[in-house]
Amino acid sequence: MNDVSMDRTKWTVHVEVRLKPRAAARFETIRSLVSSYIASFERIAIPSTLQGWNDIPELSSSVERIVACESPCPSPSLTLDQMSLQIHVYQPSQSDSFEEFSNSTPDSGGDDGDTMAASVCELPNIGWEGLWDSLIYADDIKLKLLDYIHATLVFSDANVDFNLICWNRVVLLHGPPGTGKTSLCRALAQKLSIRLSHRYSHARLLEINSHSLFSRWFSESGKLVQRLFNSITELVDDEDGFVVVLIDEVESLTAARAGAMAGTEPSDGLRVVNALLTQLDKLKHRKNVLIMSTSNLVKAIDCAFVDRADIVQYVDLPSREAIYEILRTCVCEIMQKGIISVTGVPTLKQVQMYELSSKTDQTSKSSVDAHQRSKNVGLRLLALAAQCRAQGMSGRALRRLPVIAMARFIGVGNVTFSSSTTKGPNTEPSASLQTGAVQVEQWLDGMEAIVKDKAKELDRLA
Repeated sequence: MNDVSMDRTKWTVHVEVRLKPRAAARFETIRSLVSSYIASFERIAIPSTLQGWNDIPELSSSVERIVACESPCPSPSLTLDQMSLQIHVYQPSQSDSFEEFSNSTPDSGGDDGDTMAASVCELPNIGWEGLWDSLIYADDIKLKLLDYIHATLVFSDANVDFNLICWNRVVLLHGPPGTGKTSLCRALAQKLSIRLSHRYSHARLLEINSHSLFSRWFSESGKLVQRLFNSITELVDDEDGFVVVLIDEVESLTAARAGAMAGTEPSDGLRVVNALLTQLDKLKHRKNVLIMSTSNLVKAIDCAFVDRADIVQYVDLPSREAIYEILRTCVCEIMQKGIISVTGVPTLKQVQMYELSSKTDQTSKSSVDAHQRSKNVGLRLLALAAQCRAQGMSGRALRRLPVIAMARFIGVGNVTFSSSTTKGPNTEPSASLQTGAVQVEQWLDGMEAIVKDKAKELDRLA
């Protein structure tokens, strides 16, 4: 996009305002105050955590954080004239309790076991705060999904004729294990509960336990699916609430019917697929519901289900650049908690510039300045990311590296916590812990050794 069109374009920028747990201020009041506060800015970085609002008593007493979220705009910052602000005020639920739906029938006496068919969580939930930002992908998967939801709402509000243009409100994420598909679904549900708070007073995430919907009694499984979706329909009947339904490992419910027809799969499986497809067709006319599904075995899914999915998104193993960001966030987190001594870790853009202009300085860290040391750390982390990519490591495996590095190469005894660091997740690390913290180079040594050992193990398996 050229500079002229950039000047003429109004970019939608979402600002999320998180309230304190016991804040009693009206959302509309907070929204108005935040709008006035932002009006004092000349330019805002995208994305960024906004500062300075603590000086406003009404905001300081009620607000925990104000964040300008990511935007499709290619510019790292925007002036107020270039932005169309959408301010979302929310108060996360502090409860971790889940409502559970049983798969047993009223007259079964519990013979189907105690397995729950689904669990329901109120949104937004404090337990999933930060999950959205922790998921790092090479492309714009997250923004693509948000734009899709917005498009369905626009068409629904305009009463577009379903006979001419149709959509099913079904999303299918597929790809290798450990790539964050389920986490992305939960994070999207959390994000939607915030972004749609002006339309819906509350939101819920219902996670279906696919394996529980198969009965040992012949022909009962289809009825279990229908019974569960009757409960979902009751939730959706409340038009003031938004419901996200997550079907994890959807291939368990949607195994290809061709196998059943050929006699290689039980006919009860065919009834399950038919029941699920029928229920999805009933829900597609309801604007306050979204069906999210994940699969590691997309080829095993019945083609009729795949055809109903408006978005079929492949979630790949992370690229080198995505791996760098994942490892960087891991290192920065344990620095913030005082386990690693604080050292500058460059952003991806910075380290890519370093990669083009220079190589790692191999001299002792005591003989280089802070800038050179930060550059060395970034280049080593980027080289480690390339090794991880060559081995096809998943995001789940990458986030285990710091823990394994400590256990195998650093030693738990080298990190000592004082009592002041165990009071809560937001407690700042103490000065005594910072003094005895492990150097970041030691942690890099450990993670590099783990990745090399993993390469040897893969060679043995081959």
